[in-house]
Amino acid sequence: MNSSTSVRQASTESGIQKPHVSFPKEANQPTSQKPVKSEVVLQACGVTKNYFKNKIKIPVLRGIDLEVRSGEQLAIIGQSGSGKSTLLHLLGTLDNPGEGEIFFEGNRIDNLPNSARDVLRNKYFGLIFQFYHLLPELTTLENVVMPLMISDGIFKYWWQKKANIDRAKELLELVGLGHRWNHRPSELSGGEMQRAAIARSLITNPKLLLADEPTGNLDGKTGQEILEILRSLNEEQNLTIVMVTHDESIAADADRTIRLKDGLVEAA
Repeated sequence: MNSSTSVRQASTESGIQKPHVSFPKEANQPTSQKPVKSEVVLQACGVTKNYFKNKIKIPVLRGIDLEVRSGEQLAIIGQSGSGKSTLLHLLGTLDNPGEGEIFFEGNRIDNLPNSARDVLRNKYFGLIFQFYHLLPELTTLENVVMPLMISDGIFKYWWQKKANIDRAKELLELVGLGHRWNHRPSELSGGEMQRAAIARSLITNPKLLLADEPTGNLDGKTGQEILEILRSLNEEQNLTIVMVTHDESIAADADRTIRLKDGLVEAA
């Protein structure tokens, strides 16, 4: 079955043009579940994932059902090896499930072609990782605007360069890094690099933020500052956040918590 994805331009509040992804008509609803409720922005249905080592199958996820509601901060918690990071990567279309289906705003996304996944992650999902993934040869500001350069192409990006730069500087101010925009990652602390990564994840005005152990490499004080930034984004901008963590105290601050154990959602 061939999937087709078309992109059309739509205006955003920031004045930066943002494409809209039209998903395949035949993939509009789950095939084995009730229709997604309007307040559910992300849904996993019966998701499994196995890895293989020397031809030995290692089950990681054994059939995950999950709903993420618009505007909430959801924590996925579990011990190392429970499958929480694997689940987040599947939700963000960075990997494919073995079985099951994943839906964003009622549209199936796990079966999209790579080009459509790229658009989805670039325009609708913000991604934050434990190890920052900043490009070392670029300044902080250049790292933040990079998603716009990728999505718009070099000519359109330069045509809107001032608006793009202004937007990036606003975000760096928002995360408390306005004074470091001309520094390279090697000149930043771990907390500053994570702040830059957060600003980068917000540059395209995503609808959903996926964070994988965003405080894992930070000391307690700096980690708390990062969590406060994320909570502020959730409360003041109604940004939906899904955060993977092994820390019970971090999970306790979320609106809702899902606990994984042995690749399954543990009953409450």
